[in-house]
Amino acid sequence: MDLQAVGEARKMQLNELEERRLFSYENAKLYKEKTKRWHDQKIHERVFEKGQKVLLFNSRLKLFPGKLKSRWSGPFTVVEVYPFEVVTVREDQSGKEFKVNGQRLKHYWGGEVDREKTSISLKDA
Repeated sequence: MDLQAVGEARKMQLNELEERRLFSYENAKLYKEKTKRWHDQKIHERVFEKGQKVLLFNSRLKLFPGKLKSRWSGPFTVVEVYPFEVVTVREDQSGKEFKVNGQRLKHYWGGEVDREKTSISLKDA
């Protein structure tokens, strides 16, 4: 056995492994940048103004058994808009005002919201 040749071969293997690791690191970095750019393109900034109608996302609804029930409640009226996406909204029916994160809101474009539960029979008539 030639220990010198074995040592050189091992060094070559380690260098090759290091090159592959750096290459895969670069590829992962490029992939992350590309996907971030793509996701950022899809984000639309929502600007809320006083008097505007909005819907509020109810994230706690998932605890209740109602798969087909909408998680959006409202409409609410925007009372005040603060910096950093904090919005004060007023419930139209009770007049109650509260502050919410602007990321939980979306614009309401009209139409009546039916809050009553309705059941649909799927039996053949």
